[in-house]
Amino acid sequence: MTHPIRKVAVLGAGVMGAAIAAHLANVGLSVLLLDIVPAELTEEEAKKGLTLQSPAVRNRIALRGLEAARKAKPASFYRAADAANIQVGNLEDDLPNIRTCDWVIEAVVENLEVKRSLWKRVEAYAHPDAVVSTNTSGISIAAMTADCSAAFRKRFLGTHFFNPPRYMKLLELIPGPETDPAVVERMKGFGERVLGKGVVIAKDTPNFIANRIGTYGLIATLEVMKQFPFGVDEVDAITGPAMGRPKSATFRTLDLVGLDTFYHVAKNVQANVPEAWEKDAFAVPSYIETMLQQRWLGEKTGQGFFKRVKSESGSEILALDLETLTYRPRRKLTAPSLEAAKTAKGTAAKLRALVYAKDEPGRFAWEILKRVLLYTARKQAEIADDIVAVDQAMKWGFNWNLGPYETWDAIGLVESVERMRREGETIPAFVEELLASGRTSFYDLAPGGRPHFYVAPGVTREVEEPKEVISLARLKESGKLVRKNAGASLVDLGDGVLALEFHSPKQAIGPDMVQMMGIAADEVLANWDALVITAQAKNFCVGADIVSMLFAAQEEEWDEIDLAARQLQQAALRLKYLGKPVVAAPFGMTLGGGCEISFPADHIQAAAETYMGLVETGIGLIPGGGGTKELLIRMLEGVPEGSVRLDSFVQRAFETIALAKVSTSAKDAQDLGYLRRSDGISVHPDFQLHDAKQAALRLARSGYLPKQPKQIPVVGEAGAALLKTGVYGMQLSGYISSHDALIANKLIHVLTGGSVPRGTLVTEQYLLDLEREAFLSLIGEPKTQQRMQHLLSTGKPLRN
Repeated sequence: MTHPIRKVAVLGAGVMGAAIAAHLANVGLSVLLLDIVPAELTEEEAKKGLTLQSPAVRNRIALRGLEAARKAKPASFYRAADAANIQVGNLEDDLPNIRTCDWVIEAVVENLEVKRSLWKRVEAYAHPDAVVSTNTSGISIAAMTADCSAAFRKRFLGTHFFNPPRYMKLLELIPGPETDPAVVERMKGFGERVLGKGVVIAKDTPNFIANRIGTYGLIATLEVMKQFPFGVDEVDAITGPAMGRPKSATFRTLDLVGLDTFYHVAKNVQANVPEAWEKDAFAVPSYIETMLQQRWLGEKTGQGFFKRVKSESGSEILALDLETLTYRPRRKLTAPSLEAAKTAKGTAAKLRALVYAKDEPGRFAWEILKRVLLYTARKQAEIADDIVAVDQAMKWGFNWNLGPYETWDAIGLVESVERMRREGETIPAFVEELLASGRTSFYDLAPGGRPHFYVAPGVTREVEEPKEVISLARLKESGKLVRKNAGASLVDLGDGVLALEFHSPKQAIGPDMVQMMGIAADEVLANWDALVITAQAKNFCVGADIVSMLFAAQEEEWDEIDLAARQLQQAALRLKYLGKPVVAAPFGMTLGGGCEISFPADHIQAAAETYMGLVETGIGLIPGGGGTKELLIRMLEGVPEGSVRLDSFVQRAFETIALAKVSTSAKDAQDLGYLRRSDGISVHPDFQLHDAKQAALRLARSGYLPKQPKQIPVVGEAGAALLKTGVYGMQLSGYISSHDALIANKLIHVLTGGSVPRGTLVTEQYLLDLEREAFLSLIGEPKTQQRMQHLLSTGKPLRN
């Protein structure tokens, strides 16, 4: 019987090794991070009198790797304290310690002989039940352990993380020819449930699935550029969101990945594929070689295909001219096809608008897409067991909206293949067989159910997914929609649990969402056991609709603004004391009103990647939907009544709101006080709704007792005076403006309970009224309206 994975050894503390170690530490695993022993002292070490035998010297490389992970941007750790889960060492003194580890993952330099030598040493120490794996991005799994025993090879596989491991969903598992299928299944479950990854099984071929196809697509783009007059900036305008790809598109992606990394992957494929045509397909242009020599590697060296320079207006991003290898100002590409793609709804419509257009950007996009689709189909049987693995790998590893086969269906399989034939292309036998069987797509979409995918003529299979995945869209298709308006829906999750799903434009709070909160309360009280507040979008809720708020303020519609704030406050308060369990499931951006909707819940089941904050001061306001009151209550929870002065707790609430602090993760949100320690965290984003439903059921089935309103002790005018003194000092020193001070003092008035003595007990409604009054007062200020207008116009805050 295998024991659970609780301790992991990471061998190699470079960029990937240290980042993998960080993510393992994030999810609570104990990590041993090892790297080589330095051959010589640094000048600083010599000055300290250290020797090559000093532990600080011998562990220096691993220590530096850990320190780099601590400082990484975006952050590798959920919170700084998680780094304490990592112990560093070296591969000479500490390799025997891996015998205590349940999993050993290697992430050393991409060199077969180095890896093979290390694995031979590892076999002598690794626990006989431990899983052993490599993070190689493309070296043969079978070749790596050729010198190891058969028993060792049975538990050896590839575990290829994508960079940065904390954020990238894809984990490719690559079994070797002798890997025990039970080991693969175990690591698949562990990767999904513990590490939060989307796991794809790949075959042991050069660079596996995502890097094989993704790198081919990047090189194909460079090749197609020779036929068109586009520069790197113009190509990025075509190959980004218009094609269902990330904003980083082609060349910005290469700058982010690093030109050296891209070059290494391309060369590895080229060296390990047998056919001449494919070797030619992975040949990189000569200017790439020149850029490597010049160390123009992208972000890591400060310049690549783009370069940021200082200018009179601040800073400017220049684009590289690939013919002269000099930098020039960026050019904006406009074309009918790009405009059509921009206005089209959904990725499929955008793609069709672009690739079937007759202008140059349309023909450019078609040429790239055609090559990628044909290459993918040609290599399908070689790299993966089915088309789903390929589609998932590209979506999760390269952030494509649609995988290659989903893309082919989106643009019309029959129509696109006919065009390819007219252009003289050879259609892979795999696709010809599908069409000859009478099919017109790779996937069959069944309303309310999981899609089926093509396997062979006359054979389809249902797309498999973990049982923890709940799709609100599929539930609604299958008749589980209870109520709906433009901003929100009520959906039956089964087992007596109702979901309140938000789906307003950009996930901003409007009247429709607030109205549905009230309807949800009525519905749950009458017919359901529990409520889950959720969404399935890019973000949970970004806060109030600033455009509507600003317009109302400019029109001096004060009664309407007061009513909107009052309605949100009362809707949240009603959910707080509903009498049935309420669970909120925030994720992504959960700002302002998004927090205010979450706070009333009995339990919050947050996604690990939840960026939570009361950010209203950034636009000259304070939280007006109950957020100020709720954060104060959270800060005071657990403080024994009358035993201590409350000023420090009130100050913490003040600083959190005044500085518009936003969490960098759900764990950080706990540290900031937005989440309670008892709230749950789901590492896998696709499992969050399942986890929230289970939390709601636990509450409903364990003798749930509704919360009872309590009076809140406030520090009153005496506490306010202390805080205002600090604000005055900051204004006097020039750290904040007079308008900042006005906002801060309004916030202090609410948090301290207004014009009452220290120790006064007040009701929640009393604080809500103070909060709303302050909000209304501030939104009427011209400088607040200037801040709101500036944010809408530029996307950046204004300090005035």
